[in-house]
Amino acid sequence: MQTNRRNFLKDSAMAGGAIVAANLLPTVVFASDEKVDKITILHTNDVHSRLESFPLDGSKNAGLGGVAARAELIKTIRAESAQVLLLDAGDIFQGTPYFNLYKGEPEIKAMSMMGYDACTMGNHDFDGGMENFTTQLKHASFPVIICNYEVTNTPMEGKTIPYQIFNKGNLKIGILGVGIELKGLVPDNLYGNTIYKNPIECANKTAELLKRKGCDMIICLSHLGDRYFDDKISDEILAKECFDIDLIIGGHTHRLFPEPRKYTNRRGGETLVNQVGWAGMHVGRLDYSFSKNKKKNLDKAHLNVIGEKIMK
Repeated sequence: MQTNRRNFLKDSAMAGGAIVAANLLPTVVFASDEKVDKITILHTNDVHSRLESFPLDGSKNAGLGGVAARAELIKTIRAESAQVLLLDAGDIFQGTPYFNLYKGEPEIKAMSMMGYDACTMGNHDFDGGMENFTTQLKHASFPVIICNYEVTNTPMEGKTIPYQIFNKGNLKIGILGVGIELKGLVPDNLYGNTIYKNPIECANKTAELLKRKGCDMIICLSHLGDRYFDDKISDEILAKECFDIDLIIGGHTHRLFPEPRKYTNRRGGETLVNQVGWAGMHVGRLDYSFSKNKKKNLDKAHLNVIGEKIMK
């Protein structure tokens, strides 16, 4: 009788343990299935009217670049990633006979056909004059974002915006733009009454506004250049002096970063800077994930090489 009682208690305890364990299982599965939002950021800079790939002549850049190969890559990535932003950091114009002949029309049309979401202005985008840039923007399906150029009383008045918020799934991504000092870099008659303002002050003010508007991530499109050997304002200085910018997509200095550079900003957080060379030979790709509380994480950063010989 005593033995039966012990067996009963033992069997009951085992059954009870199994029930408790079974009740715990849904909690474990639920935690591992927590929803994570993802976004892929693609970016270019300093394409300089390189619509075709470099000729296959045995030179260093032979077969690289070209909008056909870039468009094919972008199409492939959009097919596999639900949320994609495609951005450019300026100097769309100047560098091939296409610009000399057509003044930027095919460059802007190509970007529109590829579905660019936004760009900022580079110094060479003034090369045809402000009237020309305004004319070419008629072909643009994307905004020109820049917050430190005051273009009131110029042909560009009303043609640029300081920022834009993109809703990508459950995420709000704020984009702002900053440009380089034009004096001494661009002939006075080409930028006219454009007023250059301190890019750090303008970027911080705009980023603060985007933060208040509930953006989960803030990206700056910059044509300042990555770094200099003097106190000239650069992406590096902006990254260290900003408060709310998560990512700076740079241009102007034609640097090809193997991976984004990391800086500690004024809040003690991390601001990344990336730049992908010139002539459209590379497209940068940054894959971010956001946890339930919108904490962001860079899952992967890599370069995509673009060109005719890559497609074959």
